[in-house]
Amino acid sequence: MGAFSMTPSRAYNWYISLVAASCMVLYGYDASVYNAVQGSKHWDAYFGNPSTEIVGAVNTAYTVGAIVAGFFFGGPVADYFGRRVGMASGAFCVVVATFMQTFSPRGNIGCFIAGRVLIGIGQGLALTAGSIYIGEMAPMEIRGTIMSFWQMFYSVGSFIAYWINYACTKHKASLGEWDWKMVVIFQMMIPILIVAQVWFIPESPRWHVKCGKYNSARASLSRVRATEQDVEDELLMITEALQFEKEAISSSYSALWKDRSVRKRLMLAFILNAGQQVTGQGTLNTYSTIIYKKVFKNASQIALINALNATMGIIFTANATWTVDRFGRKFLLIIGAIGMGICMIIVAAVETETPVLADGAKSKPVGIAIVFLLFLFIFFYKPSWGATTWIWTSEVFSMNVRAQAVGMASQTQNVANAIVQQFFPTFLNNCGFYAFYMFAGINFLLAAFVFFCIPETKQVSLEEMDTRFGGQNHVEKGGDILGVDDAHHADLDQIMGKVSNKQSAIRHREVSE
Repeated sequence: MGAFSMTPSRAYNWYISLVAASCMVLYGYDASVYNAVQGSKHWDAYFGNPSTEIVGAVNTAYTVGAIVAGFFFGGPVADYFGRRVGMASGAFCVVVATFMQTFSPRGNIGCFIAGRVLIGIGQGLALTAGSIYIGEMAPMEIRGTIMSFWQMFYSVGSFIAYWINYACTKHKASLGEWDWKMVVIFQMMIPILIVAQVWFIPESPRWHVKCGKYNSARASLSRVRATEQDVEDELLMITEALQFEKEAISSSYSALWKDRSVRKRLMLAFILNAGQQVTGQGTLNTYSTIIYKKVFKNASQIALINALNATMGIIFTANATWTVDRFGRKFLLIIGAIGMGICMIIVAAVETETPVLADGAKSKPVGIAIVFLLFLFIFFYKPSWGATTWIWTSEVFSMNVRAQAVGMASQTQNVANAIVQQFFPTFLNNCGFYAFYMFAGINFLLAAFVFFCIPETKQVSLEEMDTRFGGQNHVEKGGDILGVDDAHHADLDQIMGKVSNKQSAIRHREVSE
């Protein structure tokens, strides 16, 4: 069945996945909203014309909150309370933080920064739970296609933020200080929608099985799988994998460093996710306003370019929906990195080797060329390092460590972001567009890293992913433990009886010891 062939269960699968993907709108909006308000003179005046170091610190505050939540809270919340609670609690934090930022007392940049920290915490919770939820609910054959909407919704967040900002720049005189407050307060729109919908979608069956709720797991699967046999087969494989992980590896997060295969995946995911941010996209998304100020002098023109960039980002990300399950994750990452590296070299050369006009701007042809090249950059970035990094990260970890590993790996994006974004405003100030040569070199190194180190993971079931990283097949090994004749085909009454007997034996053994 094709990705877009619609049965009732397939349509419902798309719906619940898009609800979860809305968590990424939070990320896209926030990453763009601070970039947008930097173009407002009212924002500068309201907070006493902060220095470039303070500007960097405001952005870093968000990443610190996200890193803390992703490394220490996102995984445990999603594992112990469920994926839906993780998404809802993160969205609620964003609503509270939006009020803190919008109504910060005049001159109190500390309150604005505190709001940024809380938004980071909220997104660390929501992004961990949301990405895992999609990976666990989507059918194997279209998992990459559905997950590509995760990155697309980041672009949707940017789209909303930049177009609201552009509208506000056209009415500065009438809005006054609300030219930036309006952009900030609209951030609560999507998290309110998430909280309103998340309780009406099914919880992950893998979480239910981990908690011993087999009937609840079956009920969840029956809403997103086409036939009863599909439900029973998948429930069997989940049960087998979890049983093997519990007995042969570890049911706790200790497997992150005890199991060689998991440890290898975690290191690769750290590098891949950090690489996503040092391609140059993280910097462009946060500081494109001050970058474009070196080329253009009209604030409204810069706001329009940012809005168009976000619009094209949605279109470019759509390329992942038909390429990621056809050509694979590895191919997209390599092509994307090479394309981005070439774009960065040409952008740097065009800006640094052309004259500056009397008003401090570049000529119109040069400006158009730079904008075109940066748009071409996101053409390569969005379906590859934008979408595919998240897809790969959400699917490679076994259930016993998935929530914590995805939370930690995804937040290495913010670790890298915090380092680069803190010094980039000063770097750009001192070196201008020569800074982009650094990003070009990084992108070529990332292409080599993927070629030599990253295994292909398309159309591999979550429960059998370990075989791609030198680990054992958790489904087959779990089937051996449970005494199942066919590890991939369910006779569930028989299986549940054996699971129950096995667990009783384990409890008896523990009591005896």
